[in-house]
Amino acid sequence: MSIADQIFISMCRDILSNGISSEGQIVRPKWDDGTPAHTIKKFGVVNRYDLAEEFPILTLKPTSLKRSVDEILWIWQKKSNNINQLNSHIWDAWADDNGSIGKAYGYQLGVKHQYKEGEFDQVDRVLYDLKNNPYSRRIITNLYNHQDLHEMNLYPCAYSMTFNVTGNKLNSILNQRSQDVLAANNWNVVQYSVLTYLFAHLSGLLPGEFVHVIADAHIYDRHIPIVEELLKRETFNAPKFIMNTEKKDFYEYTVNDFKLTGYKKGEQISFPIAV
Repeated sequence: MSIADQIFISMCRDILSNGISSEGQIVRPKWDDGTPAHTIKKFGVVNRYDLAEEFPILTLKPTSLKRSVDEILWIWQKKSNNINQLNSHIWDAWADDNGSIGKAYGYQLGVKHQYKEGEFDQVDRVLYDLKNNPYSRRIITNLYNHQDLHEMNLYPCAYSMTFNVTGNKLNSILNQRSQDVLAANNWNVVQYSVLTYLFAHLSGLLPGEFVHVIADAHIYDRHIPIVEELLKRETFNAPKFIMNTEKKDFYEYTVNDFKLTGYKKGEQISFPIAV
């Protein structure tokens, strides 16, 4: 069993056994048939992954490395807010007729800000600090810009990254205000673990610990029986993560620079998504 499986199983069991239901409350998300999408949730979930030990991808069910990397590069490298520059359809429900999700996610990372060292956007500021001031305690990105929230089709869920160098290792913390555990948990873990591996390489550091902080970790009502069945599955050892280390420029990387070997996993499952 991979460490990612252990953490996921423990988290889901805790939510199902000790979580609080939203039944009786007014909720925003709805199912396709218009029924309110209620959840059972835990507040303040913190999961820790040692990236030096193994790559944190689920084996209970598959997580697509290429699709998840494609999305993180769409946000962090392309700094895009247009789904026409993304090779999947996971954002379609939040895009307008032109493909825009408003001033969200990649848009916020691409806005330039003035610093005493010069003008940077948030991504380039992180890369600059990791090379020039790696022991700074101020290496943070933030997508939750209150000034622009009214122009976002979806408020950022994964909204803040903190990078911290300890010795020769790069650690990171992802702060997430809300998460659909079945649909997105391991997807986000894989994405931001890859980003941490990549930023460590570009900064001459080793990958350290990835910490995932989720304010509202929830399982939707129609996902509960699916999760219960999922937790009964056989698990496998974690695969090996391989990244192209020949490249030295963040903006040269593509999805083809990342792969897994020995990824044994259970069959994919289908489930509805609440919007």
